[in-house]
Formats: sequence, structure tokens, C-alpha cells
Amino acid sequence: MDEARSVLDRLDRIATLDAADVPAAVLLDEVRELVREAEAWVAVEPRSLRREAARAVERCHVALEEVLQAI
Repeated sequence: MDEARSVLDRLDRIATLDAADVPAAVLLDEVRELVREAEAWVAVEPRSLRREAARAVERCHVALEEVLQAI
């Protein structure tokens, strides 16, 4: 699944950038893209997995809001 791979790749990229101590704005852009990619993933999941995937996307939204409040 390309959507799942995109999400996993984005998570790796965020971890690498975080370890490199990049500016918060760069990480924030990456997290925004992560949320978009996660939403795309949910859209293609079989109905039986959508609820769980949607909860994961909601957690991403919450994390994004926490990051926004921290900067």
C-alpha cells in the first residue's frame, strides 16, 4: 500500500529531522504532511480497519495542535 509506506517514510523523516535539531517550523511542516498522508491512508483502508485508522489520524491532529501550542 503506497499510502501506508508514505506515512511510515514520513515518520522516519520526522525522526531524522528531529535528531538533527532542525527548526520547529520545519518539523511542523512535516507533521502537517504526515496528517495529510494519514488521512489519505484512511480513505483507502478497508471498512473493517477504517475506525482504527481514523483514531490514529485523530491522534495525529491532537499531536499537531500540541506542537502548534508549544511553538
